[in-house]
Amino acid sequence: MASVGYLVRKGHSTMQPIRKHQRIETDSLFYASMDSPIGILGIASTHKGVCNIRTAQKSERQFVGYLEDVYIARPVADSRRLKPVLDQLEGYFKGEVTEFDCDLDISCGTPFQRKVWRQLMTIPFGETRSYGWLAEKLDNPNASRAVGNANGKNPVPVIIPCHRVIHADGGMGGYTGGLHIKEFLLDLETHTHAAV
Repeated sequence: MASVGYLVRKGHSTMQPIRKHQRIETDSLFYASMDSPIGILGIASTHKGVCNIRTAQKSERQFVGYLEDVYIARPVADSRRLKPVLDQLEGYFKGEVTEFDCDLDISCGTPFQRKVWRQLMTIPFGETRSYGWLAEKLDNPNASRAVGNANGKNPVPVIIPCHRVIHADGGMGGYTGGLHIKEFLLDLETHTHAAV
């Protein structure tokens, strides 16, 4: 069920519901979850590709509730359909996978956000880049803040490696799942990269 607020208009005695956000339309929505070193991961896919990953979920039910709030389509459990992605994520956390090979559906983003997310995927495993570098690559050197905002809206963290973006001075910056998760992912990649 969508997150709903209420609007009371002057002169009206009834409250009218208003949505806090627009729900995403899709014909299909499949999901699975897996245990990981950063908590339960919820993974969702449309028929086009992986559309959402949520880190540090307390339960699969929490993830399903999130999907019901964000998407119009009813989420359907289908770990068999998502098995290739689940296997790659498991390999990533074991230090065996350094690149993901799966289709993505990032149609939920604005054109600018999708550009940022595509550029994030060019950052090599085990390396970091600055928000300024990302803005430069998008031919918009003054857009570091907008790049950071788009980074924070990344619907497919880990696969789209927003954790690889840090401040120019080496500071971590932010991370939607929490800085401890960002630090864990960077440490995992650094140790895996050194072992390769």
